Amino acid sequence: MRSLGARAAMGEAVCLADYEALAAEVLPADVCDFVAGGSGAETTLRLNRSALDAISVVPRVLAGVEEPDVSTTLLGQPAAFPVAVAPMAYQRLAHPDGELALAKAAVGIPYVISTLSSFPLEEIAATADNAWFQLYWLRDRGIVKSLVDRAAAAGCTALMLTVDVPVMGRRLRDVRNSFVLPSDVIAANLVDGSAGRAHQSAEAVSAVAAHTASVFNTALNWNDLEWLAGRTSLPLVVKGILDPEDARRAASIGAAGVVVSNHGGRQLDGAVASINALPAVVDAVGNDCEVLLDSGIRSATDILRALALGAGGVLLGRPLLWALAVGEADSALTRLRDDLIDVLLLAGCADVAAATGLTTHRGT
Repeated sequence: MRSLGARAAMGEAVCLADYEALAAEVLPADVCDFVAGGSGAETTLRLNRSALDAISVVPRVLAGVEEPDVSTTLLGQPAAFPVAVAPMAYQRLAHPDGELALAKAAVGIPYVISTLSSFPLEEIAATADNAWFQLYWLRDRGIVKSLVDRAAAAGCTALMLTVDVPVMGRRLRDVRNSFVLPSDVIAANLVDGSAGRAHQSAEAVSAVAAHTASVFNTALNWNDLEWLAGRTSLPLVVKGILDPEDARRAASIGAAGVVVSNHGGRQLDGAVASINALPAVVDAVGNDCEVLLDSGIRSATDILRALALGAGGVLLGRPLLWALAVGEADSALTRLRDDLIDVLLLAGCADVAAATGLTTHRGT
Protein backbone atom coordinates (compact mmCIF):
# COMPACT_ATOMS: atom_id res chain seq x y z
CA MET A 1 0.00 0.00 0.00
CA ARG A 2 1.38 3.39 -0.92
CA SER A 3 1.73 6.15 1.62
CA LEU A 4 -1.42 8.18 2.20
CA GLY A 5 0.82 11.20 1.72
CA ALA A 6 0.24 10.66 -1.99
CA ARG A 7 -3.28 11.94 -1.36
CA ALA A 8 -2.12 15.54 -1.54
CA ALA A 9 -1.16 15.16 -5.18
CA MET A 10 -4.55 13.87 -6.25
CA GLY A 11 -7.81 15.56 -7.06
CA GLU A 12 -10.53 16.11 -4.50
CA ALA A 13 -13.68 14.04 -4.24
CA VAL A 14 -16.90 15.96 -4.76
CA CYS A 15 -19.20 12.93 -4.59
CA LEU A 16 -19.05 9.30 -3.45
CA ALA A 17 -18.33 8.04 -6.95
CA ASP A 18 -15.02 9.94 -7.03
CA TYR A 19 -13.43 7.89 -4.27
CA GLU A 20 -12.89 4.74 -6.31
CA ALA A 21 -10.43 6.41 -8.67
CA LEU A 22 -8.68 8.13 -5.78
CA ALA A 23 -8.35 4.87 -3.88
CA ALA A 24 -6.82 3.20 -6.94
CA GLU A 25 -3.89 5.61 -6.55
CA VAL A 26 -3.00 4.27 -3.10
CA LEU A 27 -4.13 0.62 -3.09
CA PRO A 28 -2.54 -2.39 -4.79
CA ALA A 29 -4.38 -3.48 -7.92
CA ASP A 30 -5.36 -6.88 -6.48
CA VAL A 31 -6.94 -5.20 -3.44
CA CYS A 32 -8.91 -2.88 -5.72
CA ASP A 33 -10.13 -5.95 -7.62
CA PHE A 34 -11.06 -7.70 -4.35
CA VAL A 35 -13.20 -4.74 -3.30
CA ALA A 36 -14.68 -3.84 -6.69
CA GLY A 37 -15.23 -7.26 -8.18
CA GLY A 38 -18.33 -9.39 -8.49
CA SER A 39 -18.93 -13.06 -9.18
CA GLY A 40 -18.88 -14.80 -12.54
CA ALA A 41 -19.24 -12.47 -15.51
CA GLU A 42 -20.27 -9.67 -13.09
CA THR A 43 -23.68 -9.42 -14.72
CA THR A 44 -25.48 -8.72 -11.45
CA LEU A 45 -22.77 -6.28 -10.36
CA ARG A 46 -23.52 -4.18 -13.46
CA LEU A 47 -27.27 -4.75 -13.21
CA ASN A 48 -27.42 -3.20 -9.74
CA ARG A 49 -26.21 0.07 -11.20
CA SER A 50 -28.28 0.06 -14.38
CA ALA A 51 -31.44 -0.89 -12.46
CA LEU A 52 -31.01 2.02 -10.05
CA ASP A 53 -30.37 4.42 -12.92
CA ALA A 54 -33.54 3.21 -14.63
CA ILE A 55 -35.72 4.44 -11.76
CA SER A 56 -36.89 8.04 -12.00
CA VAL A 57 -38.67 9.90 -9.23
CA VAL A 58 -41.49 12.40 -9.68
CA PRO A 59 -40.67 15.38 -7.42
CA ARG A 60 -43.34 17.42 -5.66
CA VAL A 61 -43.26 21.23 -5.77
CA LEU A 62 -44.54 24.13 -3.67
CA ALA A 63 -43.94 22.00 -0.58
CA GLY A 64 -42.90 24.92 1.61
CA VAL A 65 -39.85 23.03 2.88
CA GLU A 66 -36.92 25.10 4.14
CA GLU A 67 -34.56 22.33 5.25
CA PRO A 68 -35.61 18.67 5.24
CA ASP A 69 -35.11 16.55 8.33
CA VAL A 70 -33.01 13.54 7.33
CA SER A 71 -33.04 11.91 10.77
CA THR A 72 -34.97 8.67 11.11
CA THR A 73 -35.01 5.38 12.97
CA LEU A 74 -33.52 2.05 11.89
CA LEU A 75 -34.82 -0.95 13.82
CA GLY A 76 -36.44 1.57 16.15
CA GLN A 77 -33.06 3.11 16.95
CA PRO A 78 -32.32 6.80 16.20
CA ALA A 79 -30.21 7.38 13.08
CA ALA A 80 -28.82 10.67 11.82
CA PHE A 81 -29.90 9.70 8.30
CA PRO A 82 -31.26 6.51 6.71
CA VAL A 83 -27.92 4.79 6.15
CA ALA A 84 -26.05 2.00 7.91
CA VAL A 85 -22.47 1.03 7.09
CA ALA A 86 -22.68 -2.38 5.43
CA PRO A 87 -20.73 -5.30 6.87
CA MET A 88 -17.48 -5.62 4.92
CA ALA A 89 -14.62 -8.01 5.56
CA TYR A 90 -10.97 -7.22 6.13
CA GLN A 91 -11.09 -3.44 6.12
CA ARG A 92 -7.41 -3.23 7.03
CA LEU A 93 -6.82 -4.00 3.35
CA ALA A 94 -7.96 -0.45 2.66
CA HIS A 95 -6.33 1.36 5.58
CA PRO A 96 -4.16 0.35 8.56
CA ASP A 97 -6.87 1.49 10.98
CA GLY A 98 -9.51 -0.42 9.04
CA GLU A 99 -12.77 -1.03 10.87
CA LEU A 100 -11.79 1.23 13.76
CA ALA A 101 -11.50 4.25 11.46
CA LEU A 102 -14.71 3.53 9.56
CA ALA A 103 -16.66 2.83 12.75
CA LYS A 104 -15.45 6.12 14.20
CA ALA A 105 -16.57 7.93 11.04
CA ALA A 106 -20.09 6.47 11.27
CA VAL A 107 -21.36 9.21 13.56
CA GLY A 108 -25.02 8.79 14.47
CA ILE A 109 -25.64 5.80 12.21
CA PRO A 110 -25.30 2.02 12.63
CA TYR A 111 -21.97 0.44 11.83
CA VAL A 112 -22.33 -3.27 11.02
CA ILE A 113 -19.34 -5.30 12.19
CA SER A 114 -18.46 -8.23 9.93
CA THR A 115 -17.71 -11.71 11.23
CA LEU A 116 -14.60 -11.38 9.04
CA SER A 117 -13.47 -8.06 10.49
CA SER A 118 -9.75 -7.51 10.79
CA PHE A 119 -10.06 -6.14 14.33
CA PRO A 120 -11.88 -7.95 17.15
CA LEU A 121 -15.56 -7.09 17.32
CA GLU A 122 -15.16 -5.79 20.90
CA GLU A 123 -12.66 -3.12 19.81
CA ILE A 124 -14.88 -2.02 16.94
CA ALA A 125 -18.04 -1.91 19.06
CA ALA A 126 -16.26 0.27 21.61
CA THR A 127 -15.42 2.74 18.82
CA ALA A 128 -18.80 2.90 17.08
CA ASP A 129 -21.74 5.11 18.04
CA ASN A 130 -24.10 2.22 17.36
CA ALA A 131 -22.70 -1.20 16.46
CA TRP A 132 -24.63 -4.06 14.89
CA PHE A 133 -22.98 -7.45 14.38
CA GLN A 134 -23.16 -9.45 11.16
CA LEU A 135 -22.98 -13.21 11.51
CA TYR A 136 -21.92 -15.80 8.95
CA TRP A 137 -23.19 -19.31 9.68
CA LEU A 138 -20.16 -21.42 10.54
CA ARG A 139 -19.60 -25.16 10.63
CA ASP A 140 -18.69 -24.96 14.32
CA ARG A 141 -21.91 -24.19 16.23
CA GLY A 142 -19.80 -23.43 19.29
CA ILE A 143 -18.13 -20.52 17.51
CA VAL A 144 -21.53 -19.28 16.32
CA LYS A 145 -22.78 -19.26 19.92
CA SER A 146 -19.62 -17.53 21.08
CA LEU A 147 -19.90 -14.79 18.45
CA VAL A 148 -23.56 -14.14 19.31
CA ASP A 149 -22.70 -13.90 23.01
CA ARG A 150 -19.65 -11.71 22.37
CA ALA A 151 -21.70 -9.31 20.25
CA ALA A 152 -24.29 -8.90 22.99
CA ALA A 153 -21.64 -8.48 25.68
CA ALA A 154 -19.83 -5.86 23.58
CA GLY A 155 -22.98 -3.73 23.42
CA CYS A 156 -24.08 -4.44 19.85
CA THR A 157 -27.71 -3.40 19.42
CA ALA A 158 -28.71 -5.75 16.57
CA LEU A 159 -27.68 -9.08 15.07
CA MET A 160 -27.61 -9.44 11.27
CA LEU A 161 -27.49 -12.95 9.80
CA THR A 162 -26.21 -13.14 6.22
CA VAL A 163 -28.08 -15.95 4.45
CA ASP A 164 -26.89 -15.73 0.83
CA VAL A 165 -23.36 -17.11 1.28
CA PRO A 166 -23.52 -20.91 1.68
CA VAL A 167 -20.29 -20.68 -0.28
CA MET A 168 -18.49 -17.62 -1.58
CA GLY A 169 -19.41 -16.82 -5.16
CA ARG A 170 -16.60 -17.49 -7.65
CA ARG A 171 -15.00 -14.09 -8.09
CA LEU A 172 -12.86 -14.36 -11.18
CA ARG A 173 -10.78 -11.27 -10.51
CA ASP A 174 -9.56 -12.86 -7.27
CA VAL A 175 -8.96 -16.21 -8.98
CA ARG A 176 -6.92 -14.60 -11.75
CA ASN A 177 -4.94 -12.63 -9.16
CA SER A 178 -4.46 -15.70 -6.93
CA PHE A 179 -5.59 -13.29 -4.24
CA VAL A 180 -4.20 -13.82 -0.76
CA LEU A 181 -4.43 -11.73 2.38
CA PRO A 182 -1.24 -10.05 3.59
CA SER A 183 0.10 -11.54 6.80
CA ASP A 184 -1.00 -8.59 8.94
CA VAL A 185 -4.67 -8.80 7.88
CA ILE A 186 -6.53 -11.56 9.72
CA ALA A 187 -10.03 -12.73 10.53
CA ALA A 188 -9.69 -11.38 14.05
CA ASN A 189 -12.95 -12.87 15.37
CA LEU A 190 -12.09 -16.44 14.38
CA VAL A 191 -9.54 -17.95 16.71
CA ASP A 192 -9.98 -21.63 15.74
CA GLY A 193 -6.80 -21.76 13.67
CA SER A 194 -8.59 -21.72 10.31
CA ALA A 195 -7.75 -18.12 9.47
CA GLY A 196 -4.31 -19.07 8.18
CA ARG A 197 -5.89 -20.51 5.04
CA ALA A 198 -6.56 -16.96 3.84
CA HIS A 199 -2.77 -16.41 3.75
CA GLN A 200 -1.85 -19.55 1.80
CA SER A 201 -1.05 -18.66 -1.79
CA ALA A 202 -1.92 -21.02 -4.63
CA GLU A 203 -2.00 -20.49 -8.38
CA ALA A 204 -5.46 -19.49 -9.72
CA VAL A 205 -7.03 -19.81 -6.25
CA SER A 206 -8.58 -17.13 -4.06
CA ALA A 207 -7.20 -17.79 -0.59
CA VAL A 208 -10.12 -15.88 0.92
CA ALA A 209 -12.57 -18.21 -0.83
CA ALA A 210 -10.57 -21.24 0.32
CA HIS A 211 -10.75 -20.01 3.91
CA THR A 212 -14.50 -19.40 3.85
CA ALA A 213 -15.09 -22.80 2.23
CA SER A 214 -13.40 -24.40 5.21
CA VAL A 215 -15.44 -22.61 7.87
CA PHE A 216 -18.84 -21.66 6.38
CA ASN A 217 -21.76 -24.07 6.81
CA THR A 218 -23.40 -24.59 3.42
CA ALA A 219 -26.53 -26.16 4.93
CA LEU A 220 -27.96 -23.10 6.74
CA ASN A 221 -31.75 -23.49 6.83
CA TRP A 222 -34.95 -22.11 8.37
CA ASN A 223 -34.56 -24.26 11.48
CA ASP A 224 -31.22 -22.58 12.13
CA LEU A 225 -32.85 -19.17 11.80
CA GLU A 226 -35.50 -20.19 14.31
CA TRP A 227 -32.80 -21.42 16.68
CA LEU A 228 -30.95 -18.11 16.38
CA ALA A 229 -34.10 -16.06 16.90
CA GLY A 230 -34.75 -18.01 20.08
CA ARG A 231 -31.20 -17.64 21.35
CA THR A 232 -30.67 -13.89 21.08
CA SER A 233 -32.54 -11.01 22.66
CA LEU A 234 -31.11 -8.61 20.07
CA PRO A 235 -33.26 -7.50 17.13
CA LEU A 236 -32.56 -10.01 14.36
CA VAL A 237 -32.02 -8.84 10.78
CA VAL A 238 -31.84 -11.27 7.85
CA LYS A 239 -29.56 -10.07 5.05
CA GLY A 240 -29.59 -11.51 1.55
CA ILE A 241 -33.33 -11.70 0.85
CA LEU A 242 -34.60 -11.30 -2.73
CA ASP A 243 -37.73 -13.47 -2.86
CA PRO A 244 -40.85 -12.02 -1.19
CA GLU A 245 -41.85 -15.42 0.21
CA ASP A 246 -38.46 -15.71 1.94
CA ALA A 247 -39.01 -12.26 3.41
CA ARG A 248 -42.48 -13.21 4.65
CA ARG A 249 -41.14 -16.37 6.26
CA ALA A 250 -38.26 -14.53 7.96
CA ALA A 251 -40.73 -12.04 9.41
CA SER A 252 -42.96 -14.86 10.67
CA ILE A 253 -40.00 -16.38 12.53
CA GLY A 254 -39.46 -13.08 14.30
CA ALA A 255 -36.99 -11.11 12.21
CA ALA A 256 -37.12 -7.42 13.09
CA GLY A 257 -35.81 -6.58 9.65
CA VAL A 258 -34.75 -7.96 6.28
CA VAL A 259 -32.11 -6.62 3.95
CA VAL A 260 -32.95 -6.92 0.27
CA SER A 261 -29.51 -7.71 -1.11
CA ASN A 262 -27.67 -9.69 -3.77
CA HIS A 263 -24.42 -9.17 -1.87
CA GLY A 264 -23.35 -6.38 -4.19
CA GLY A 265 -23.27 -8.75 -7.15
CA ARG A 266 -20.74 -10.99 -5.40
CA GLN A 267 -22.81 -14.17 -5.00
CA LEU A 268 -25.18 -15.64 -7.62
CA ASP A 269 -24.28 -14.00 -10.91
CA GLY A 270 -27.48 -13.37 -12.84
CA ALA A 271 -29.51 -12.71 -9.69
CA VAL A 272 -32.11 -9.96 -9.79
CA ALA A 273 -30.99 -6.42 -9.00
CA SER A 274 -31.76 -5.62 -5.38
CA ILE A 275 -33.71 -2.46 -6.23
CA ASN A 276 -35.91 -4.46 -8.60
CA ALA A 277 -36.67 -7.01 -5.88
CA LEU A 278 -37.44 -4.35 -3.26
CA PRO A 279 -41.11 -3.45 -3.97
CA ALA A 280 -42.37 -7.04 -3.83
CA VAL A 281 -40.53 -7.65 -0.54
CA VAL A 282 -42.02 -4.49 0.95
CA ASP A 283 -45.49 -5.62 -0.09
CA ALA A 284 -44.91 -9.11 1.28
CA VAL A 285 -43.92 -8.11 4.82
CA GLY A 286 -46.16 -5.06 5.25
CA ASN A 287 -45.67 -3.76 8.77
CA ASP A 288 -44.35 -7.07 10.10
CA CYS A 289 -40.71 -6.05 9.87
CA GLU A 290 -38.44 -3.33 8.56
CA VAL A 291 -37.00 -3.52 5.04
CA LEU A 292 -33.55 -2.17 4.17
CA LEU A 293 -31.85 -2.12 0.78
CA ASP A 294 -28.27 -3.14 0.01
CA SER A 295 -26.23 -3.43 -3.21
CA GLY A 296 -25.30 -0.66 -5.60
CA ILE A 297 -26.04 2.46 -3.53
CA ARG A 298 -23.71 5.21 -4.69
CA SER A 299 -25.45 8.53 -4.04
CA ALA A 300 -28.16 10.43 -2.20
CA THR A 301 -30.31 10.02 -5.31
CA ASP A 302 -30.04 6.25 -4.90
CA ILE A 303 -31.17 6.60 -1.28
CA LEU A 304 -34.17 8.61 -2.46
CA ARG A 305 -35.02 5.90 -4.99
CA ALA A 306 -34.88 3.24 -2.27
CA LEU A 307 -37.03 5.28 0.11
CA ALA A 308 -39.59 5.99 -2.61
CA LEU A 309 -39.89 2.24 -3.27
CA GLY A 310 -40.54 1.49 0.39
CA ALA A 311 -37.17 0.86 2.04
CA GLY A 312 -36.70 2.24 5.53
CA GLY A 313 -33.02 2.88 4.77
CA VAL A 314 -29.99 1.55 2.94
CA LEU A 315 -26.69 -0.19 3.61
CA LEU A 316 -23.66 1.51 2.07
CA GLY A 317 -20.54 -0.50 1.29
CA ARG A 318 -17.85 -0.14 -1.35
CA PRO A 319 -17.82 3.69 -1.59
CA LEU A 320 -16.91 3.87 2.08
CA LEU A 321 -13.99 1.48 1.62
CA TRP A 322 -12.69 3.66 -1.20
CA ALA A 323 -13.07 6.73 1.01
CA LEU A 324 -11.41 4.90 3.90
CA ALA A 325 -8.41 4.15 1.70
CA VAL A 326 -7.71 7.86 1.26
CA GLY A 327 -8.53 8.78 4.85
CA GLU A 328 -11.85 10.44 4.07
CA ALA A 329 -14.53 8.13 5.43
CA ASP A 330 -15.87 10.84 7.72
CA SER A 331 -15.95 13.40 4.91
CA ALA A 332 -17.71 10.94 2.61
CA LEU A 333 -20.51 10.32 5.10
CA THR A 334 -20.88 14.03 5.89
CA ARG A 335 -21.07 14.80 2.18
CA LEU A 336 -23.65 12.08 1.63
CA ARG A 337 -25.85 13.41 4.43
CA ASP A 338 -25.62 16.94 3.03
CA ASP A 339 -26.44 15.64 -0.44
CA LEU A 340 -29.50 13.85 0.93
CA ILE A 341 -30.75 17.12 2.44
CA ASP A 342 -30.47 18.72 -1.01
CA VAL A 343 -32.11 15.78 -2.78
CA LEU A 344 -35.08 15.72 -0.39
CA LEU A 345 -35.48 19.47 -0.77
CA LEU A 346 -35.48 19.15 -4.56
CA ALA A 347 -38.02 16.32 -4.32
CA GLY A 348 -40.33 18.41 -2.14
CA CYS A 349 -39.96 16.21 0.93
CA ALA A 350 -39.93 17.68 4.43
CA ASP A 351 -38.48 14.50 5.91
CA VAL A 352 -37.49 10.92 5.18
CA ALA A 353 -41.02 9.60 5.63
CA ALA A 354 -42.34 11.93 2.93
CA ALA A 355 -40.09 10.27 0.35
CA THR A 356 -42.11 7.07 0.64
CA GLY A 357 -45.05 8.87 -0.93
CA LEU A 358 -43.20 9.85 -4.10
CA THR A 359 -44.21 8.39 -7.43
CA THR A 360 -41.57 6.49 -9.39
CA HIS A 361 -41.24 5.34 -12.98
CA ARG A 362 -39.04 2.58 -14.35
CA GLY A 363 -37.27 2.90 -17.67
CA THR A 364 -36.75 5.85 -19.99
